[in-house]
Amino acid sequence: MRRGDSVRAMSSAEPPPSAADCGLQILWDDRLISYDFGPGHPMNPVRVELTMALARELGVPELPGVRVETFEAAGDDLLELVHEPAYIAGVKRAGATGLPELRFGLGSPDNPVFPGMHDASALVAGASVAAAEAVWTGAAGHAANISGGLHHALSGAASGFCVYNDPAIAIAWLLEQGAERVAYVDVDVHHGDGVQAAFYDDPRVLTISLHETPRTLFPGTGFPSESGGRGAEGTAVNVALPPGTGDAAWLRAFDAVVPPLLRAFRPQVLVTQHGADGHALDPLAHLILSVDGQRTAYAMLHRLAHETAGGRWVVTGGGGYELVQVVPRAWTHLLAEAAGRPIDPETATPEGWREFVRNRTGEIAPRRMTDGTSVVEVRTWGSGYDPANPVDQAVLATRRVVFPEHGLDPMTDL
Repeated sequence: MRRGDSVRAMSSAEPPPSAADCGLQILWDDRLISYDFGPGHPMNPVRVELTMALARELGVPELPGVRVETFEAAGDDLLELVHEPAYIAGVKRAGATGLPELRFGLGSPDNPVFPGMHDASALVAGASVAAAEAVWTGAAGHAANISGGLHHALSGAASGFCVYNDPAIAIAWLLEQGAERVAYVDVDVHHGDGVQAAFYDDPRVLTISLHETPRTLFPGTGFPSESGGRGAEGTAVNVALPPGTGDAAWLRAFDAVVPPLLRAFRPQVLVTQHGADGHALDPLAHLILSVDGQRTAYAMLHRLAHETAGGRWVVTGGGGYELVQVVPRAWTHLLAEAAGRPIDPETATPEGWREFVRNRTGEIAPRRMTDGTSVVEVRTWGSGYDPANPVDQAVLATRRVVFPEHGLDPMTDL
């Protein structure tokens, strides 16, 4: 069934009920760590293994209203909501034979072939669809797949460590169910190009990506001028930030773009991607965020989910290549925030977890859940616009392109 046919048939579906008090569902299966490109690859699944271990040690899965659920791998019918059948067949062949399928981007340095590639990738996609289903049906207010967020995969090719684009598949599934407005916010340091491409011509999906400028970072896309196709003008939003952007400037850019657009768009569901690779310690990029700044962004998105989407919030992981010092703490904060029980940043990391990290990786784990800044104040866009500041220039470039399409004045609050 083609996506458009199904959506037209179901467009009268009622939005899901308010999800304000429905708890958090965490989609997890130990098999998710089978998404593994092999030794030496930056996308080491130990990062999600350590995250779940830290979350368990801190009691997040046992919090009131939190459930850990299993799920089914995505079948071809779900994968084909976004991906071409020939590409899916190529992924299956590559994973079975171990041979590259270079026309599909499989066997490149970024996306080496590994045994069972299709099964592992379909499992990640299945977790994100299950999260979307939990939120859409009201089974949970919030649902999280930290192994997901593989936002670079294109309809017919792997890209940037991503085989199947689980956030795009989850959004397409929501459209199949009759969702009329879905918003996607991507805070990974890399542009969410694959999700943008999937819905570039679809006015039902608002994609917002805050990332390092494509002039200095993969994938080379995500300029403010990329703002949506014919009939969907203003629904692709890109904030391209200069290298060296830190917590205060990043959060101010977020405040200047994300809240006003979500309020104007009024999504029925908010889907978010939380790549932790904007951190100062990440080896693949050049922003200088802290875990504390990232934690502040999670809280802002949580509030916006309740304010603009009735509390319906689908959470995915994403990039993040400082495997011990950053990702486990960042995403444990994310899960606790989604559970409605934020972790005090001054909390010590449990001794049992630090021992597990030492045995598993040979590294010394961080001792606290903070990088030392603890509380990051969010300066609003109206608190001192500086036309000479490169971050302010980047933000205003985005506002000028997309705000008028939503009936908003790009110069408000200057």
